[in-house]
Amino acid sequence: MRNLIRNLRNGTWLTQRRLLTGATVLLVVEIALLAIAIAVSYDLIASRKQTPITTDFSSFYAAGRLADAGTPALAYDQTAHRIAEQQTAQADTPYIYFYYPPTFMLLCAAFARLPYLLAFVAFQLATLVGCLLVVRAILRETRWTAILPLIAFPPAFWAMGLGQNAFLTAALFGAAMLVIDRRPVMAGLLLGAICYKPHFGLLIPVALVAGGHWRAFAAAGLSALALCGLSVLLFGWETWHAYLTAFAGSRTVYASGTLDLAAFVSPFGAARSLGMAPGPAYVIQLGATLIAALAVAIVWHRRLTLPVRAAILAAATPVAIPVALVYDLVLSATGMAWLVRVGCEQGFPPWHRLALVMLFIWPLLSLNQDPKTYLLVPPTVAVGVFAMAWLCARRELAGQSGAPCRRDPRQVGNTRQLQKL
Repeated sequence: MRNLIRNLRNGTWLTQRRLLTGATVLLVVEIALLAIAIAVSYDLIASRKQTPITTDFSSFYAAGRLADAGTPALAYDQTAHRIAEQQTAQADTPYIYFYYPPTFMLLCAAFARLPYLLAFVAFQLATLVGCLLVVRAILRETRWTAILPLIAFPPAFWAMGLGQNAFLTAALFGAAMLVIDRRPVMAGLLLGAICYKPHFGLLIPVALVAGGHWRAFAAAGLSALALCGLSVLLFGWETWHAYLTAFAGSRTVYASGTLDLAAFVSPFGAARSLGMAPGPAYVIQLGATLIAALAVAIVWHRRLTLPVRAAILAAATPVAIPVALVYDLVLSATGMAWLVRVGCEQGFPPWHRLALVMLFIWPLLSLNQDPKTYLLVPPTVAVGVFAMAWLCARRELAGQSGAPCRRDPRQVGNTRQLQKL
C-alpha cells in the first residue's frame, strides 16, 4: 500500500507507453462516437433521435452568408438568421444564436464563400493545426506524438464536432505568450485579435498592465481597433448597432437556462446548474472573477517565469468570465501544457502528475446522462487547472522550486509522457 501511494504521489507509474496507449484508445472511441452522430444526423442509420443534430458552425456560416449577401446586420436579427441557418441545415434543427461582434464576421464571411461542409472542415482544420503547433512549441517537443492527447482531450473533440472556435482562441493566447518577452508588439497584435470573442480578453489588460508590458498593451489596443475599424468599413456602423442591441439582450438567454447550464465552465454556470437564481449566481461569479484577476495581477507583477505567467492567465480566464462553455476548456488545456513545462523545468510537486491526468479524463463523466453526475464536471476542470496554476505560482513566489527533471532514460520518458497532456 505504501508503494502504491508513493507511486501515485510521484507519478512514476506514468510511462510513455501507457499515456500514448490511453490517448489513442480514447481518440478511437471519440472518432467512433462522432461517426455515429454524423450517420444519425444524416439518417444513414436508424435512430430514435427526437431532435435533429446541428453544429455551432452553422450559426457562423449563416452569419457569413448574410454578410456576403450584403446584409450583415441581419445576422443579429433572429428571424433572418434562423432562415439562413435552415438553408444550410435541416429546417427543424435547433436554432443557434449569433452574439459575436462584427469582427468575427470578417472570418465567417471568408469561410462562407465555400460550400458548408468544405467550410466546416477548412475552419476546424486550420484552427486545430494552429493550436497544435502552439502546444508543441509550449512543450518544446519536436515529436508530433506529444500533441496526440490534446486531440483526444474530450472538450477539444467536442469543439471539433461542434465546429466551434475554441482552437483559434487557445492558439492566439498560446502564441502571444510564447513571444510576450521577446516580441511584445507581435504578442500584443495576437492578443488584440481575441476581440472577436471580447469577454475572453477580460484578464489580458490585467496581466499586461501588472507586468509592465506597455508595448504589448498598446499593440493589443491598436490591433483590436484596427479589426473593429475594418469591420465598420466593410459592414457599416448599422451592423455594430445591431450587434450591440442583440448583445444587450443576450444576458437573458444565458441566464435563463435556454442553453444547457450543465455545459457551462464558469462558477456562474455551476451556481445556476445547482438551481441558484441568476442574481446570487452573478455574485458568486463576481467573487471568482476578482480572485482570478488578483491571482493574474500578482503573478504578472512579480514577473515570475514565463510558463507560470502563461499558465495562470490561460487557466484563470475561463474561471473569470460568466459565459464559457465546455469546448472553451481547450484554453484550460493549454494551461495544462504550460504546467507540464513548469514541472519539467522546476520539478513536479507531489500529486501534480496524477492531478493532471485526472483533470484530463474528468470531462468523460459528462457523457453520463444523469444530471447529478455531470452537471459540475466542466467547472471542476476549469477551477482545478486554475488551482494547480496558482499552487505552482505560490511555490515559485516562495522560492521553493523543486529540483529539475533528471535526464536519465526513465525520467525523460516520464517527462515526455506528461508533455502529451
